[in-house]
Amino acid sequence: MNVAELIARFEQAFGRRPAFIARAPGRVNLIGEHTDYNDGFVLPMAIDRDVTIVGAPRDDRAVRLHSTNFGAEALFSLDHIEKASTNTWSNYVRGVADVLQQAGLALSGFDGVIHGEVPIGSGLSSSAAIEMATVMAFAAAGAGGPSSPNLDGVQAARLAQRAENEFVGVNCGIMDQFISSLGKAGHALFIDCRSLDYALVPVPRGVTVLVVDTDAPRSLAASAYNERRAQCEHAAHAFGVRALRDVSVETFERRRSELPNLIAQRAAHVIHENQRVLDAVAALRAGDVATFGRLMNHSHDSLRDLYQVSSKELDAVVDIARSVPGVHGARMTGAGFGGCAIALVEDGRVGELTQAIERDYPQRTGRQPKVYPCVASDGASWRWL
Repeated sequence: MNVAELIARFEQAFGRRPAFIARAPGRVNLIGEHTDYNDGFVLPMAIDRDVTIVGAPRDDRAVRLHSTNFGAEALFSLDHIEKASTNTWSNYVRGVADVLQQAGLALSGFDGVIHGEVPIGSGLSSSAAIEMATVMAFAAAGAGGPSSPNLDGVQAARLAQRAENEFVGVNCGIMDQFISSLGKAGHALFIDCRSLDYALVPVPRGVTVLVVDTDAPRSLAASAYNERRAQCEHAAHAFGVRALRDVSVETFERRRSELPNLIAQRAAHVIHENQRVLDAVAALRAGDVATFGRLMNHSHDSLRDLYQVSSKELDAVVDIARSVPGVHGARMTGAGFGGCAIALVEDGRVGELTQAIERDYPQRTGRQPKVYPCVASDGASWRWL
């Protein structure tokens, strides 16, 4: 849905012209999986699929929203914010409003039409996109007055994460909000999950990140996540360190026999994956797409064999992608057991890869894939209309 259509929707819903447009992107993680809760490194990029809010300030303290995706409306007061039991999509907006005010920021109400192009439930972080778009909408609604949140990108991401943790009730890490806030077109974002230091890393021209939603439910993800996390803590304790991020590849290989075999496998993935992220950043900075692709392949193989969080559907996408000329690398992305896989493919081969997946994947899995060609895009922003 383009801007003109959203403006028309706003005028139909609220009987006046909108004043601003706020947006924030979803994301995909290029490499660095299950490293975040081990104080390690990740390399996400913002994608060219946004959550957009077209809005106008109100004179009172009300926030009134119309969702195009759900065909529903929500209304709440900034003076009395409660979690909604219906239209639960609005809890991301309510949560952001709540934490911004707890942080001492004065907010203005607004009317808004909210529209998401980030697929919901696919692992591309539609939740972080709606949270960051909401931060931008409140900034726009109060712009030029005492009710304008004056936040830098890191502060905004931290508050959006807090909204999801404390109000919505999902114990996510910082990566999703961070990249949705700080992404830049043509770049991935290298993030140190301990210090939150970050750096932009150029994505070479001529390649596309093809995201493939496997259409497979992630039914085991929550319990397996908690189990893997405990196994990593076991390994870190055995090595006498705060987190596996503090164990070098050399130290691990010298001492891995001190760990039970399964714990050693889990630790091997995390420790080598952290090194793969560092190597991937160096490869991208050198414009070495081939090396980056090999690191993606090694990452998936490790997630499949050592961390054991892949699935037959994710493996099928990766196998199909690796068989297509012009694909530099392919891997699962996200927590695993379903969700999405990605492939780094030459621009001229995107159609060929898409056709191969749409032809072969249903035959192998009985499921229908959703394919999204993506490029690295800008983080959250707002502007006047």
